[in-house]
Formats: sequence, structure tokens, C-alpha cells
Amino acid sequence: MHGVRRARLVALTFAMALGLGTASAQTPEQFYKGKILDLEVGYPTGGSNDAYARLIANHLGKHMPGAPSIVPRNTPGAGSFLAVNRVFATLPKDGTVIGLGAPTLALDERLGSQGVRFKTAELNWLGRVDSLINIVMMWKTSPVKTIADAQRIESTLSGTGAGSTVSIYPTVLNNVIGTKFKLVMGYRGSNEAMLAMERGEVEGHSTAWSAVKVAKPDWLRDKTVAIIVQFALKRHPELPDVPTAVELARNDDERAVLAAIMNASEVGTAFFTSPGVPPDRLAALRRAFDETLKDPEFLAEAERIRLGVSPMSGGELQKLVTQVSSLSPALLERVRAVYPAAGAN
Repeated sequence: MHGVRRARLVALTFAMALGLGTASAQTPEQFYKGKILDLEVGYPTGGSNDAYARLIANHLGKHMPGAPSIVPRNTPGAGSFLAVNRVFATLPKDGTVIGLGAPTLALDERLGSQGVRFKTAELNWLGRVDSLINIVMMWKTSPVKTIADAQRIESTLSGTGAGSTVSIYPTVLNNVIGTKFKLVMGYRGSNEAMLAMERGEVEGHSTAWSAVKVAKPDWLRDKTVAIIVQFALKRHPELPDVPTAVELARNDDERAVLAAIMNASEVGTAFFTSPGVPPDRLAALRRAFDETLKDPEFLAEAERIRLGVSPMSGGELQKLVTQVSSLSPALLERVRAVYPAAGAN
């Protein structure tokens, strides 16, 4: 009897090993055929990040081996950290999960910002759709029409999560060049925050330039808002007369600090997958991402909904994200002194 049990155990072990071997020998096409991929979006519905995620979801699958379906799932919270933490630690690491989070993730991790439970260098970056230029816009009735005004006059801005660039960038300007923006927090996404401007609850809002183009093109056409600064390393072609945050620096020290933070604008609207994804599936995801951003149907839809496309490959993006770790300790400490929530856990 003992011999029979041993024989059954050996047979079961062999069968399990054979099954695992068969699974690991699957090609990406075999693995992805019939699959549904989860696209974790760290933002509420309706904003520009959500629009980019749904645009990618509409087109990426047809460029992937096995043509899987891709379903966006909005998991807002903590400035997108909630979704990123899930992708990093909780969700499957087999290439069936894609994420979209804040462009400041690498800097947030390095600074030890509250809520960070991920390592950006261990995420597998798939590529960037577009650089992400944020702006501050002020409602037409506000006395603040320029950055010089903002340095003299206190003004209210609607804010969302503490870890979001919507809140981070204006606070950095307050701490570096002495603007007097007062953040009114608690709005659920930029759509609500912009509605607060219309209602007169606040005077302005900081958000992605693409979000304004998508949601409120009439504001731009009718000059309902004044755009007073863009958070970028260089001026966006569509905003040639709006100064960048880096240009507002009054000395080399301020310029170095602002440039280190604004580097996130180059990371932009960037997608990633989990750590530990098998190399052939990662290669397939990256290749499909690159092909999607050249797809005429994708580009036509992006133009129709007023979303910019300025691609960066997954390999280039991986290098850009890891560059943050090369910040000198002295510069990192200067950034820490002006960056909200840095070091809070």
C-alpha cells in the first residue's frame, strides 16, 4: 500500500512538472490568446489620463500576439499611488496587467513620499504616449493674471490628491519662488476641480494642458482663463508665450531644484507593467505599444479627441525613470525641502 501511494505521488509530481513546463513553453501568442488584460488607471474617469488610458485600450490589443482584450479599471487614490502599489505588489506578474500613474513616481519614491510602496526601477516600462505639461490657469474674474501677480496676491486653486502633480507643482512654486497659491483640497479629479472654478469656489486650477484642451476648449477660445505658468523644462509649442517654471528661477540653485522636479514632464503619460514579467511577454508588450503609437486609426482618434502624441519607447523611458537615482545627495536634499509630503510615511 505504501508503494502504491508513493507511485501515485511520483506520478502526480511528474504531471505537475509537465504542466508547468508546458505553461512556461507557451509563446506570447499562445499565452495572450483569449486573455483579458487589466489596465489599472490611477485616476478618476473623465480626465486626460483616463482619456489616454481608454485610447490605448482601444488599440493596443490588435497589435499584440493573440489579440487580447484590454479593459481599463479606474483605481484613483493617493495621487495614483494606490493603483501603482497594486500593480507593483498585488496584481499578477505574468504580463496581464498594465498601469498608468503619476509622472513623478520616481522622484516620489526617492524622496520617500507618503503612500509609496513601489520601486519604479523594478516596474517594466512600456512606453510614453506624450510628455505631460501641467499649467496653472486662473478664472477671468481673478485679479491674478500673471506669475508676478501670484507672488503678490493670495489666490485659491482647487486640488485633488496630495500626491498628484495638480497639488505638487503649485506647492513647489510657493516654496521656491514665493507664489501665494492656496490649495483647496478634496476634489475628485480635474473635472470636479474645473467645475469648482466655474462655480466660483476657487480662482484657479493646476492640471495637464491636455486636460484643458480635451474638457474645456471653449475656455481657451473665449479666453475665459489665463494660463500663467507651464510646468516643463521647455515651452510647449502650443504655449509659446507662457513661461516655464524653470524660467522663473531667480538663481542657479532654484533652477537646479525646479529642473529636477520638472523632469517628470518628460516622463509624461507613461505606461508600465509589473515586475517579474517574462522577457518574451515584456518584449511583446513593448513592441505592441510602439506599433500602436504609429497606427493611423490610433492617431486619428487621438487627434479627434485633442490628445497629443509624442512617443518614447519603453527602453528609453526605463533609462529616463532611473536617472532620478543619479541626483546628487545635496540636490536631493534641496528638492526634499520644497517638495510637499517628502519623507512623510
